[in-house]
Amino acid sequence: MLEDIVAPLLAWYEENKRALPWREDRNPYHIWLSEIMLQQTRVEAVKGYYERFLDRLPEVRDLAAVPEDALMKLWQGLGYYNRARNLKRAAVMIMDDYGGVFPEEYEEILRLPGIGAYTAGAVASMAFGKAVPAVDGNVYRVYTRLVRESGDITQGKVQKGIREEISKIMPLDAPGEFNQAWMDLGAGVCIPVGEPLCEKCPLAEQCQARMAGDASLYPNKPKKKPRKREEKTVFILEYQGKYVLQKRPGQGLLAGLWEFPSQEGHLSPEEAGTFLREWGAWGDEVELLGPGKHIFTHIEWHMLGYLVHLKEMPQRGVENLVLASREEIRRDFSIPSAYGVYLERLMS
Repeated sequence: MLEDIVAPLLAWYEENKRALPWREDRNPYHIWLSEIMLQQTRVEAVKGYYERFLDRLPEVRDLAAVPEDALMKLWQGLGYYNRARNLKRAAVMIMDDYGGVFPEEYEEILRLPGIGAYTAGAVASMAFGKAVPAVDGNVYRVYTRLVRESGDITQGKVQKGIREEISKIMPLDAPGEFNQAWMDLGAGVCIPVGEPLCEKCPLAEQCQARMAGDASLYPNKPKKKPRKREEKTVFILEYQGKYVLQKRPGQGLLAGLWEFPSQEGHLSPEEAGTFLREWGAWGDEVELLGPGKHIFTHIEWHMLGYLVHLKEMPQRGVENLVLASREEIRRDFSIPSAYGVYLERLMS
């Protein structure tokens, strides 16, 4: 049955493929960058970041040489900042181990930091015409509905089995197009939320889940655990026309990024004033900025913000502080989108 889907899927793709900037050429750097950006981020949101990134870092050698703070600023808003760090590590490896030439073979691409089976398959097939599958969430959804595969797709053996089955039908003359056809079908027709648009699907006649009427059961994956809730108080501290930023530790959540100083828990204005005094900072009246919320994969931040005009900078209890003007923050410092509500207030 799977062999019968190749021709109609490729024909559908030729008529319906999405016009995306990273599909305009077969440059492996462009394809790799787009695939890393697209992890955990919507296609429409990525387009602007992609163009801006390439304007600043047009070649792999530029990425390998960029300072980390500049890289983090370019990545600001995309989240999951370790993806950007792995991009740079991989670029350095390409320069050092491959003479600046992107490796062509799947197994070599897979060696690069931050690249798994899907991304290696995407680059190998789309840039170099290698007949290897690139199986992402869209592909898992289409495949499991097509054959009513009930295995848990978060399990490695199930993922491996699906890649092996798709490998058997890879067209040698169009592997990149074949992989992208699966992706586009999952993104626009066999959709993740709501009923699939079976009337538009070129594989409807072969789809076992459509015939059984149980497409909503696929793919099978365990329910996510409830996210941990964390409360914190965020301080926007102004001193002589500039604002206090603090660098986060090099490990853990949002590692190495700049943020506004904060404390665990929701503090009352009086408690906030007490903390400032414990830091050795003195300021005028503490102004409530209101609540903020940010959802990470496993954690929810529920924040309360205060603006304080300092007369004295913190002298103890907080480390790695800098003072920056609004323009310097806008230009040079990568502030995570978790603080977006307060950053927007500061910049307004």
